[in-house]
Amino acid sequence: MTSQTYRVAVIGAGASGLTAIKCCLDEGLTPVCFERSDHIGGLWQYKEERRDDQPCVMKSTVINTSKELLTYSDFPLPAHFSNCMHNSQLVEYFHLYSDHFGLKKHIQFNTQVVSVTKTDDHSTTGRWNVLHRDATTGSERSEVFDAVMACNGYQTFPHVPQLEGLQQFQGKVLHTNDYRTAAGFENKRVLVVGFGNSAGDCAVDVCRVARQVFMSTRGGSWVIKRLNNNGYPMDVTTITRFRLFLQTKCRRPWEKYCEWKLNSHYNHAMYRLKPAHSLFSSQPMINDDLPNRMLTGAIKVRDDVKRFTKTGVEFVDGSYEDLDAVILATGYTTDFPFLRQDILWRENKKVPLYKLLFPPDLEKDTLVVVGCMQPWGSLMPMAEMQSRVATRVFKGLVTLPDRATRWREIDQRYAAVARNAIPTQRYSVMVNQMFYMDELSAIIGCRPDFVALMKQDPIFAIKLWFGPVYPYSYRMFGPGQWAGAREAIDTAMDRVRAPFRTRALPEASAASQPPYWKSLWMYVIILIAAVLVFVLL
Repeated sequence: MTSQTYRVAVIGAGASGLTAIKCCLDEGLTPVCFERSDHIGGLWQYKEERRDDQPCVMKSTVINTSKELLTYSDFPLPAHFSNCMHNSQLVEYFHLYSDHFGLKKHIQFNTQVVSVTKTDDHSTTGRWNVLHRDATTGSERSEVFDAVMACNGYQTFPHVPQLEGLQQFQGKVLHTNDYRTAAGFENKRVLVVGFGNSAGDCAVDVCRVARQVFMSTRGGSWVIKRLNNNGYPMDVTTITRFRLFLQTKCRRPWEKYCEWKLNSHYNHAMYRLKPAHSLFSSQPMINDDLPNRMLTGAIKVRDDVKRFTKTGVEFVDGSYEDLDAVILATGYTTDFPFLRQDILWRENKKVPLYKLLFPPDLEKDTLVVVGCMQPWGSLMPMAEMQSRVATRVFKGLVTLPDRATRWREIDQRYAAVARNAIPTQRYSVMVNQMFYMDELSAIIGCRPDFVALMKQDPIFAIKLWFGPVYPYSYRMFGPGQWAGAREAIDTAMDRVRAPFRTRALPEASAASQPPYWKSLWMYVIILIAAVLVFVLL
């Protein structure tokens, strides 16, 4: 069978599904994408009305990762786009990406995948029966595919915990999946249950009109701003290979330093935000406005919920508050209803996958799950890298290890995460963007080669080491090289600054050098100190 006749079913046309289609085309495969809605973009496409099993962001949502670290690796975001974009601007990028690479003609909209089952000859061919339903007519059709890429995301079904007394509460109760705007919460006393990114965004949004907003948390959280020194995006200045090297080689001292930096912005203990766990042990909350809203009294952080009454809530510390509404920011349950348990095993919030991508027990590596992870960083470039690996495995250009090796690595990954993270429903799929990208890129040979770069262009190599971990750097070596990768890296900081150029300033006032060059001396001092600590200890 030639690659041109190798058909791949892509389930979902969101951030993961779009790049899966593109990677299939790059490898000469034939993708057929099934999207249950009438649009691309998945949950990032805001919709006023609620649709079952189709989560979407709230109207005010902006991205947590800045555009230069979020972008697909061979299609930079437009320079005039905001660094931390509104969800509507991200959807616009999806359309630009899809139109540029001709992806939409491979998508069947309003089509839901009902089931994915093995064909009778699966053990020898690895092929799959995909049963899909037309949402408009209700008619069903089964097709055979050589491979399947499940890109329906990990935020699929709202998780509603069992909270004592919640059913008898007479006020309004909803999940953040149903929250769109603050309309209807005017002059209300509102409790937001949860303390993740959605909880923070929702609390900040609703407190603008509510009489009082409370946030209930079991253990608190470190809260990180999108904005950092000199006004640059936080991740542009902190997610660098050098800093992650320090995090690996001297975790505790570096972690303590980062915690000290966060507390210098606002004292987490005084604000009752400080968790019992350390900074790198769990995903922090990304929120610029929460401390400001706490400063004005609009939001008050409270302890865990003990029980609800008809008119309010009692917390575990014995305090009580009257309430008009409860918003459950309690996350989502990852599921793949079109896959049977014997194909993709999941239990206790875990979906064991080799490299967070391949089910380990299949006879043939023709099924992958793309985007099922909780990233420190941006999911989009990681999903793209997953798709690059998967399509080369489909073509037989990459061979994976045996079953025992895969399970051993899965167990090692769980053990490593358990050692370094607090056990939550998300911890088993927590992953660091750069470490994971390096891990996957090594499989297909596109990991940045710093030895070669130091020989060819040492200045550029140093820039790449101390600068942001751009997705473009994975298009410079090996398969899938992009001729524009070097230029995209060289001009990245220009695109970071471009959205701010809204009026003329004297030339001497304009920022010219990226922040990591200005603080290179600090890195040198930290490196020397880290080496000394490592040697002495």
